[in-house]
Amino acid sequence: MTESYTKAIDLSPYPRPAMLDGAGKEAACDELLRYLMRERGLIAAFSSAYEKKRALVRARMNVRAPLPAPPDVLKLQDSLFWTESVERGIVRTADIPVGKSGISLWEGDIRRLDADAVVNAANRSLLGCFLEGHNCIDNLLHSAAGMQMRRDCQLIIAALGHEEEVGNARVTRAYNLPSKYVIHTVGPMVGRTVTEEDRADLHACYISTLDLAEEMGLSSVAFCCISTGVFNFPYDQAAEIAVGAVLKWKLRHPHSDLRVIFDTYLPRDTAIYESILAML
Repeated sequence: MTESYTKAIDLSPYPRPAMLDGAGKEAACDELLRYLMRERGLIAAFSSAYEKKRALVRARMNVRAPLPAPPDVLKLQDSLFWTESVERGIVRTADIPVGKSGISLWEGDIRRLDADAVVNAANRSLLGCFLEGHNCIDNLLHSAAGMQMRRDCQLIIAALGHEEEVGNARVTRAYNLPSKYVIHTVGPMVGRTVTEEDRADLHACYISTLDLAEEMGLSSVAFCCISTGVFNFPYDQAAEIAVGAVLKWKLRHPHSDLRVIFDTYLPRDTAIYESILAML
């Protein structure tokens, strides 16, 4: 790992906050909304239904600059977000079957996995998606982890002195996600056609992430489908590169116990990975 950025952020285990009941969730949501709206010189609409207020909290977080927040605000946020993580249903990676070559496949919301690290398909700023309520993986993970993760990413970029390079991987705490860490990697954004450089860059994302996870002594890492979706990498080609990169890494690290899980969200992606893994 690069000391220039790991000295800038805290990677120690993040404590789990107290859970909230229904009334506690609404009260925490109201206070968060009040704080986030006040930051922008606005007034919160507390007469709205809980779902609308909670959506506004996420929207305000999505566009918020990576600034520190007061401890009392973060305490409320953490209790609310951790309660939501538990309510989503935490999936134990130990319960996911291990397939051929020690690779696992699981279809579902990556925010539910208790892997030591889940992988975020980040952009070069590392700061997350600033589109209100956008359902890309970058937005979903930042919105569930909490405001601290964007702040950590900003500190990483400040320590590096430049935007992140495509193919690299950096780590932050996962805060209010069930995982311990989030590994942020920047995949290639494909133009009209996939180039050899695009393929090499995507391959590098997987190798960099696995190298970092191994260096940290992690026991499991769960990959999203890096560079697909808005980054336009064809799903089938991306999956072939992903599996190939993991297999190559495992051959180079025969004594590693690192567990690798490919997380898919759509049945289409699951079918692609099933087809590739069946040929191993």
